[in-house]
Amino acid sequence: MAAFVYVLLSRTKPKRTYVGWTLDLDRRVEQHNSGTGARTTRGGKWTLIYAERYRTRNSAMRREVFLKRDRAFRKILRAS
Repeated sequence: MAAFVYVLLSRTKPKRTYVGWTLDLDRRVEQHNSGTGARTTRGGKWTLIYAERYRTRNSAMRREVFLKRDRAFRKILRAS
C-alpha cells in the first residue's frame, strides 16, 4: 500500500506550511480543511503544494521527519 508525504500551505496570512504523511492523500487534505485534521491545522484553509509517494509507511514517516526539519525547503515552497 502506498504512503504519501505532503506539504500544505495555509491560505490565510501569515502563510504557514504543514508537513504530514498519510495513506489517503485526498481524504487527509479534506480532513485538514474541515477542521478534523491535525490540531495545528484546525480553523484554517489549506492547499496541497507538494507530495511524494512511498511504497511503505516507514519510508514516508522518515521523510516526513526530514521535511519538518528542512525549513529552507519549506520556505522555497511558500515563496512559489
